[in-house]
Amino acid sequence: MSTSYKQAELLNVDNREYTIYPFDHLRGKYPVDSLPFSLRILLENLLRHGDESYVTDDDIHALVNWDPSVEPSQEIAFVPARVLLQDFTGVPAIVDLAAMRDAMVELGGSPTKINPLTPVELVIDHSVMVDHFGSADSLNKNTEIEIGRNRERYQFLRWGQNAFDNFQVVPPGTGIVHQVNLEYLARGVFTREDDAGSEAYPDTLVGTDSHTTMINGLGVLGWGVGGIEAEAAMLGQPITMLIPQVVGFRVEGKLAEGATATDLVLTVTERLRKHGVVGKFVEFFGPGLENLSLADRATIANMAPEYGATCGIFPVDAETIRYLRLTGRNQHSLALVESYMRRMGLWHDINTPTAQYSAVLSLDLSDVVPSIAGPKRPQDRIPLTEAKSSFKDVLATFRHSEQASDNVTDFDEEGGHTPIEAGAVNVSYQGKTFNLEHGAVVIAAITSCTNTSNPAVLIAAGLVARNARKLGLKTKPWVKTSLAPGSKVVTEYLQRTGLMEDLEALGFYVVGYGCTTCIGNSGPLATEISQAIHKGKLLVTSVLSGNRNFEGRIHQDVQANYLASPPLVVAYALAGNMGVDLYTDPLGYDADNNPITLVDIWPDGKTIQQLMLDSLDEAMFKSKYRDVYAGNELWNNLPIEKSERFAWPESTYVRLPTFFENIASTQPGVSSIEDARCLVKVGDSITTDHISPAGAIAIDSPAGRYLQSRQVAPQDFNSYGSRRGNHEVMMRGTFANIRLKNLLAPGTEGSWTTHFPSNQQCSIFDAAELYRKEQTPLIVIAGKEYGTGSSRDWAAKGPALLGVKVVIAESYERIHRSNLIGMGILPLQFKAGESADTNGLDGTEYFSIPAVAVGQESVEVTIRRASGDVITLSATIRIDTPNEFAYYENGGILHYVLRRLAQE
Repeated sequence: MSTSYKQAELLNVDNREYTIYPFDHLRGKYPVDSLPFSLRILLENLLRHGDESYVTDDDIHALVNWDPSVEPSQEIAFVPARVLLQDFTGVPAIVDLAAMRDAMVELGGSPTKINPLTPVELVIDHSVMVDHFGSADSLNKNTEIEIGRNRERYQFLRWGQNAFDNFQVVPPGTGIVHQVNLEYLARGVFTREDDAGSEAYPDTLVGTDSHTTMINGLGVLGWGVGGIEAEAAMLGQPITMLIPQVVGFRVEGKLAEGATATDLVLTVTERLRKHGVVGKFVEFFGPGLENLSLADRATIANMAPEYGATCGIFPVDAETIRYLRLTGRNQHSLALVESYMRRMGLWHDINTPTAQYSAVLSLDLSDVVPSIAGPKRPQDRIPLTEAKSSFKDVLATFRHSEQASDNVTDFDEEGGHTPIEAGAVNVSYQGKTFNLEHGAVVIAAITSCTNTSNPAVLIAAGLVARNARKLGLKTKPWVKTSLAPGSKVVTEYLQRTGLMEDLEALGFYVVGYGCTTCIGNSGPLATEISQAIHKGKLLVTSVLSGNRNFEGRIHQDVQANYLASPPLVVAYALAGNMGVDLYTDPLGYDADNNPITLVDIWPDGKTIQQLMLDSLDEAMFKSKYRDVYAGNELWNNLPIEKSERFAWPESTYVRLPTFFENIASTQPGVSSIEDARCLVKVGDSITTDHISPAGAIAIDSPAGRYLQSRQVAPQDFNSYGSRRGNHEVMMRGTFANIRLKNLLAPGTEGSWTTHFPSNQQCSIFDAAELYRKEQTPLIVIAGKEYGTGSSRDWAAKGPALLGVKVVIAESYERIHRSNLIGMGILPLQFKAGESADTNGLDGTEYFSIPAVAVGQESVEVTIRRASGDVITLSATIRIDTPNEFAYYENGGILHYVLRRLAQE
């Protein structure tokens, strides 16, 4: 099968000819020009691959006749131009490819059949931790520790770079993957050369990190997928997807003085999350685009996972070309992007007609006000004027929790604190004595791809520091400060402006070039601070310029976490407490004992803009990215193993996974599930942070015990993220988040469950091992939005290794549902209005599910209670496409690909 609609023509740019696939022959017959920008990119993708078996005339008809009011039903194939990885998700992806080479040999094929057919770029950015901070040598010390901790992983990646074609690694200490992608890796228009000549087509990608969507700010279509799906894309498999609904977001006006891109994105996130855009594309348009810099657009696009969309895309226009020029792309690339986009009808300017959308939201940028978001979700925006009262409500809830102390320090309405009561703890730390109270900001981190890619907010942070420094203000002694730029360009312009010195004077020294605090790599708090938190049962806080603040993510001692712009991070470090109103309460006092508030140190927009003009230029980007793949001496001194198959040395970081053990050349098919038991029963908004192992490894956890049995000392545990290449660690850490509330173990938090029918309370891993010995299949029962958050493949791999065969939830986040199928787990969904509670399920029951068939929409689940009573419920089968069913019946997407490649 293929399509008859594929037509090519030549585009001449600077006397170089490129084959392209325009839509001219479809215009007139079909309303192509009213399609959203993003769907036209998908249309080009279908036309270009029109000779392949996975593209048909029906696919083209469905796309060009797209009805914005209709729920998605037509499946199409999407072939990304490239795949983007970061090291946390990239290591297990490359581990799987290495394991597939071994399995291919077992199936009688050549190991080199397993090789990326699509260009793959991996940026090492997730492994640096803030062990050292607040001093000039913090960067060097953290880098040395990072290389030492991750030596085995990094040696494996160096083997992979040598062993696999089309695979490049950006070494540690370079920057955050999405900022490096934005500033360097993205092409705008991709080109490919073969014997027939050169092709030009839109730069598109999928990435193994949710915030891959950041690149949509550049008009490059891309989104996050699970590592499992990304591996299939690397191996040349198309990604199947339903033609999405596209929500238009119209912007007009311009930001008011004092409002930042961070405030804007928190507002956009709140509105889109409230509207509901899960599984949809969001497309930004309107006259306000001309008032948004490319960095502002990228900030908004970055947080698409937080507002729930597959992507949030901006069209290509003159601002796109300006940014590409600023960041050092060559002149031919600039000419190619503009010429191609204009010829294809993908260029946006004031005369571009508005597309049709499934729904339209609008925002006047002048309505955006300074904001923060928290304490647990990025969509929970709080106007800065209400931050103090909001925290009082959080504190009031905390007082009544089991963890709260009997006496809680409150904050008065006039500013400042009431007399210190029990609940505040006297601390002596680094020569200073102070009282640590509820609300204390113990972490203030300028971090994350979301904001460190935006010079306006980083220069604003530097100016807040400069103004505060001039007035004699200092960071409170209990605050752990850090600056983790997304690229070395940031350091360069902060140094050029002299603002780095001001930030460092307040403790914001560069600690590393990576995600750090935003992904939980905040490092340890000082022992004195941590002990005081536990002694006083204190509700302490963090403030970070990140995109995620889920429970248990930032630091295990910190239960309230707030997202804020970089300048507000600095302000809260000065204030030292979330119970302070930055507008009215003093951040400190000047030499004459006059109170200083936020207004006194906040910079004006003209100063920010002038410093940007004075400090940013094309040469800076070219210089910093000239040797992007070179790495430092520590990286280059790591040995490289040169072989087609990995030797799998004894390692607690990288191990041969068991996914492909005893794989047969034929697919196993689908079988029924009999008398399954519930391993985990949870409520709403369970994130992949709750499911997938992340953060610190506890000494007394199953993973901690495993590592100690392998002679790994607790101080060398590193994080779960760094050990994603070891399935033994990861399966033991699945569902081990310290804030997980498994309803099968009431009154507990963390990795606890009850084994049935023994009624023994034990760790989830230990219960799974008991069930494995009993040959009992397992299920998970969940509420709404199961699997929100990062695109973590281990949130599916871990449950699969534990023996989970089925998840029954009220609804799913897009990536996680796909990942479950990719690991052979059946995702079922309660019918609308139904839940575990409406069906009276407490998790003690036996569950039986007949074998499902391709195209089947529902299945009857038979449930037998301990009393012997039997009920049935009809559940929706969330295998949404025929391709997904093929993956499921093969036991997973990688098994499907492996069998196909072995037969070629």
